[in-house]
Amino acid sequence: MSPAGSSPIGAPPHIHALLTKLHKLSIDQEAELQKSKSKNNDGSSRFVSSTAAEPTDFDALMRDKFIALDEDKCHFVYQLIRAKGATTIVEAGTSYGVSTIYLALAAGRNAKALGKAGATVIATEFEVEKAGAARAYWKECGESVEGVVDLRVGDILETLKEGVRDVDVLLLDIWAKLALPTLTLMQPKLRPGAVVLVDNTVAAAGGYKELLEYMKAPGSGFTNIVVPYSGGFEMSVYYPPL
Repeated sequence: MSPAGSSPIGAPPHIHALLTKLHKLSIDQEAELQKSKSKNNDGSSRFVSSTAAEPTDFDALMRDKFIALDEDKCHFVYQLIRAKGATTIVEAGTSYGVSTIYLALAAGRNAKALGKAGATVIATEFEVEKAGAARAYWKECGESVEGVVDLRVGDILETLKEGVRDVDVLLLDIWAKLALPTLTLMQPKLRPGAVVLVDNTVAAAGGYKELLEYMKAPGSGFTNIVVPYSGGFEMSVYYPPL
């Protein structure tokens, strides 16, 4: 864990302490999952049910698990958001809302620095219990997080249909099979130059095959690199094709 003094995150001590606690809980849970060799069918270590599909044994196993975005990836995303001046973020796959805290802090600081009226992080989660726990953590953080997040609970392909536009950053941290449908739903809502981030694209390359083929196809409008974090972290920049 990074101590607050070496962290790029601009936040009061109680938020740093909360993030440290939540990342530890996530790491401890993942270690237990590794021991039991309970893995997602498509090979990814990050699985969030975000649609009303028929539940599976894996869904039941993961229902109370954090499986949060790694801390170093969260720091990278925070810095990227700050560098872009992004104020409208969509997080597909919120779980217990750990990474959402970073997104909200970065977007909120940008809005203040740029003199904008406000920032919005649209967070999505299918599991009602996880959504409730996430709200509690955001409340613990305070207005700098709670006041920025627009949480949408339910089938992601329905909850993101309306009230989303001019998206600066899209974070896809969901079940791999939902990644491409979510991206195509969001694509018309992305600003030119928007960044799309996808977790575990190396570890779960098979599951993300259709998404990666779509984004890397000639004329797609996406340019792509893999940032060499654990499991692979895809970063794509989108400009609509001329």
